[in-house]
Amino acid sequence: MIFWNNSLWSQNDDTNNKLYSIDTITGSILKSYPLANTINNDWEEISQDDQYIYVGDFGNNSSGNRVDLHILRVEKNSLLLEVPRIDTIYFSYSNQTNFNASAANNTDFDCEAFLVTSDSIYLFTKQWVSEKTSIYALPKMPGNYIAQLRSTINVQGLVTGITYLESKRMAVICGYSKLLQPFFYLLYDFKNNDFANGNKRKITANLPFRQIEGIATSNGLKYYATNENFSILNIPQQFHTFDFSNYLANYLNSIISIPTDIKNSKIQNSISVFPNPCNDILQIKLLNINKIGAYCTVYNSIGNEIIRIQLTEILNPINTKQLPVGMYYIYIDTETAGCSFVKN
Repeated sequence: MIFWNNSLWSQNDDTNNKLYSIDTITGSILKSYPLANTINNDWEEISQDDQYIYVGDFGNNSSGNRVDLHILRVEKNSLLLEVPRIDTIYFSYSNQTNFNASAANNTDFDCEAFLVTSDSIYLFTKQWVSEKTSIYALPKMPGNYIAQLRSTINVQGLVTGITYLESKRMAVICGYSKLLQPFFYLLYDFKNNDFANGNKRKITANLPFRQIEGIATSNGLKYYATNENFSILNIPQQFHTFDFSNYLANYLNSIISIPTDIKNSKIQNSISVFPNPCNDILQIKLLNINKIGAYCTVYNSIGNEIIRIQLTEILNPINTKQLPVGMYYIYIDTETAGCSFVKN
């Protein structure tokens, strides 16, 4: 799942070629969006960046030897207009050399989880034999790539999904044991997308015999998760919510706390903001051309993320008309200092 456009989005793994928007309160389906001219071989995960939704057709548990692993990239605006523009990212694993068929559920080259950063895709494998997850990196542009092995985490379970907050350097994995005991695996405070070398914590969910498959969050504290229909035990597909404040609130508060050294309207000579105070429009001017393409985030006075945009021009307007009166703070992803502005 992903959280986007004020709803959750999900998909079936092998029955149709539609994306579904889902109500965050009831779990009911709001609308379906067909992806014309695509085939659902084994869609296992969706992820997103600011412009695209990515659909992973890379389920590989039946024999472990698929040679058509790929990710569909769907332009968000076109999807809402119901004329989706779609292109494809093909890949193979850098360390898979044996393509002989394995027995079902007996391969370490299955995948059901991935995330998208500002410049790359990271796959998190579902390793049926070792019960670990290996992390592979590949570009997020259309093409045919060899996904490069970066690291491995011993999660002691089967990884089925992941949700990611890039600005907060945090990802949460979902999965289950071979006895269908769901778990969540927290990854946070990592640097340079080295997901395996930050803080880690595993949480066992009190939902026995659930095949948890999808996870999403909007704020890093409240999480949404779904399980598949499990007909053998007569367990239907279900929608769940979890509050991880006890585990993550202190960390999130620490990274969005406002530095005491904000003195003017410049972030390390990278940008300036004006007018300050502002009414309807705040302009962000790049003072360093090397910052074109960077992302910046606006927080309110209690540290909640309000706006996130990519700085694509020298002068970047932000619509602040709907913001309540008060003090706000701006950060660029790659910098530790921030600057403030006032909304009248």
